[in-house]
Amino acid sequence: MKFRWTLAPPQPLLARQLASQLKISPLLAQCLINRGHSEISAIENFLSPRLKNLADPFLLPNMDRAVKRLFRAREKNEPLVIFGDYDVDGVTSTALLTEVLRELGWRVEFYLPNRMDEGYGLSADGVENCLKKFPTTLLLAVDCGSTAAETIKSLAVRGIDVIVLDHHQVSSPAPNAAALVNPQLAGENEISFQEICSVGLAFKLAHAILKRGRETNLPGAAEFDLKPLLDLVALGTIADLVPLIGENRILVSAGLHQLNQTQRAGIVALKKVAQTPDKISTYEVGFQLAPRLNAAGRLETAEESLRLLLAKNLEEAMPISQSLDLRNRERQKIEKTIVEEVVGVVRSKFDAEKHFVIVEGELLWHIGVVGIVASRVLQEFYRPTIIIGGENGQMRGSGRSISGFDLAVALRECNDLLLRHGGHAMAAGLSILPEKIDLLRGKLNELARLKLKPEDLQPPLRLDVEVGLNEINFESLAELEKLKPMGQGNPTVQFCARNLSHAKPLQKMGAQKQHVKLWVKDGSTMHEAVWWNGGDKSLPVGKFDLAFAPSVNEFNGRRMVQLKVLDWRAAE
Repeated sequence: MKFRWTLAPPQPLLARQLASQLKISPLLAQCLINRGHSEISAIENFLSPRLKNLADPFLLPNMDRAVKRLFRAREKNEPLVIFGDYDVDGVTSTALLTEVLRELGWRVEFYLPNRMDEGYGLSADGVENCLKKFPTTLLLAVDCGSTAAETIKSLAVRGIDVIVLDHHQVSSPAPNAAALVNPQLAGENEISFQEICSVGLAFKLAHAILKRGRETNLPGAAEFDLKPLLDLVALGTIADLVPLIGENRILVSAGLHQLNQTQRAGIVALKKVAQTPDKISTYEVGFQLAPRLNAAGRLETAEESLRLLLAKNLEEAMPISQSLDLRNRERQKIEKTIVEEVVGVVRSKFDAEKHFVIVEGELLWHIGVVGIVASRVLQEFYRPTIIIGGENGQMRGSGRSISGFDLAVALRECNDLLLRHGGHAMAAGLSILPEKIDLLRGKLNELARLKLKPEDLQPPLRLDVEVGLNEINFESLAELEKLKPMGQGNPTVQFCARNLSHAKPLQKMGAQKQHVKLWVKDGSTMHEAVWWNGGDKSLPVGKFDLAFAPSVNEFNGRRMVQLKVLDWRAAE
């Protein structure tokens, strides 16, 4: 599939001005401009993220109410149950707060819902099962609860308070919780914590508890160090794909440093089974650690992942991490089977002119992986995609969308066909009866035809700067490292170079010859380039333009500049 190249507008005057004032190269300055940074002080903070620049946690909506209710519970020796979620954000949040509150004297238990039996969040079944296991008068709902108005109302009638700590959209009317700590409630003129996920909020709550504890001489508060908890914050924040800007950038920068030196037995064990390199980055967290932590919750309950993060020693942690590794392999097999099935079905009938949305469902497709499958199918066809699975008549689906088509709004237009639905523009979930799937496909395609233009159906390829190959060297790549950590909201640097040719014949490599190595030149400068999984694609000939992500490759003691090929096109 060919991409629609979108080159950021060059701003040479501003880039040179910033470069002069900040003592950086115009290349780095342009990359900063492309990411929305043009003020000197903001850039200085961006390039040097520091924990001291974190905002006061009590600026979060209703944080003071939450802390007061928690301190009242401790004074009365009232048991507290943390009701979490089954993804990495929910599990790390629950682990962090369990660790902090237990150490500071609270009576704490935790409960994670079963994805298959109880579903997401403060569901009626999940809450009842939780209260049977841990009778209490105070629940702390983490990474869920912002739309659970009815459940929270019924619990209040029974004398059970609920504190909600969550970053998802809030229902209207909002739940009448004992405290609803959610950055979505912040006013326009207040400090924005909009992008923080739940583990970031858990860290802010822990910080607020410590501040209040030190003011009131809470035993243990004066000497308690929050920094060792930042490994959990980095894990959850990177896994939840929230923008790595503002407070998230500070937390993840410090968190990656902590992850690389952590003594936490569960993470040490997880790194061993995942065979991560000595120094890990956002990539290893996102593609090696997070999928293993997510695997248990996808297939059943995430309690195993939580117990791993709370493990006291390696003897306890290693068997759990090995079990999670096996679950992840099982998840990969299930996912691969369903992806192959869906892609085969779609490919056999796909008409790019007519099919604007892909909706496929089968009763036996595992609902724990339908979201990942939807992402894979979207990558293949670049269409909004909903994949539906389940059993016993009622089916559950997960959708992923493309820019220009708000999936949550579209599902609201299909309300009469659905049992339940929710989500946001780019990702959503739903419940549906099997006989309604064809009608849903038809209605969504009708809506998409009105919304999407032909160019919207070609995937965009964001490019920072057009460069000469001589500009890509060890020095410039070392400077571009200052942009790290990269991720959502702060994407990997991507360049294009024009009028290249082959310095020598390209070479296919890999067991199935699925990858391609090229040596490209633009005159006097030559670089090696690798196109991963490009073996079956149309390959460049003659003069061509190349889109790529630059990197330094270290192999067998040798360091060299290497370009990761993203796309190519014939030179004009």
